[in-house]
Amino acid sequence: MKLAALHLAARRRLAAAGISDAGLDARLIVEHLTATTRTDAVLRPDAPVPAETAHAVEAALDRRIAGEPVHRILGFREFYGMRLGLSPETLEPRPDTETLVDALLPFVGDTAAREGVCRILDLGTGTGAIALALLAQEPHAVATGVDVSEDALATAAANAASLGVAERFTAKKSDWFAGITGRYHLIVSNPPYIPSSEIEDLQHEVRNFDPRRALDGGPDGLEPYRAIASGSARHLEEGGCVGLEIGHDQRRDVTELFEQAGYDLIAQHKDLGGNDRVLVFRR
Repeated sequence: MKLAALHLAARRRLAAAGISDAGLDARLIVEHLTATTRTDAVLRPDAPVPAETAHAVEAALDRRIAGEPVHRILGFREFYGMRLGLSPETLEPRPDTETLVDALLPFVGDTAAREGVCRILDLGTGTGAIALALLAQEPHAVATGVDVSEDALATAAANAASLGVAERFTAKKSDWFAGITGRYHLIVSNPPYIPSSEIEDLQHEVRNFDPRRALDGGPDGLEPYRAIASGSARHLEEGGCVGLEIGHDQRRDVTELFEQAGYDLIAQHKDLGGNDRVLVFRR
């Protein structure tokens, strides 16, 4: 089969199955498995594709049609200009979380310039997305990524290595602050925040392929925020900040939790869709 014909067939299969963004998903799958680019598709449309590669594309299309997200099939996701490997126990990082990185980078840079280093604690690190984005942008930052999942910690450490920041990133197993010592300039988290009763109402691709414990925030979706609000003070440097991603309807509740724990809300940011997404607190 020729490259152009494979692209066309893949796009038509996904479209016929009712897959939204069929063209994009087909292109990502074909390019990844044939090790080609969009330029190749334009300049070398008649390039031959080995039969075994065409079969691999068909198998990947089967998985996509069955509902598996395209980036789970590829095994990686782009985030903040980085390619991050995924694994079964890591949440797939979303563009909205880049809002949290954008919100915190000025603080990280200012702290590093003033103190010579900015120490970051990333709670529920998953792929390491937030911590690694901050490290990639600020060479004088160091980070500890915390998770309860060994699989997630291995994935985050591998991502740190592939990005060349392994010497500044430590992966540590801990249930929130249980195994944490020392103090940090910044505590950051994109915690589970979906109320337990709403998990089954999520999109099929999220409900069935993102790890449940990375989604489930307890009966009201606020349990992780209670843990962070109650435990952060013991691990924050004076003048340190807590930066959080939140659900679109959680700004008031999360703010109240932190105010009751002695924090002031110093910044809030909306995501690309105009929804409340990021809160930053200081004691």
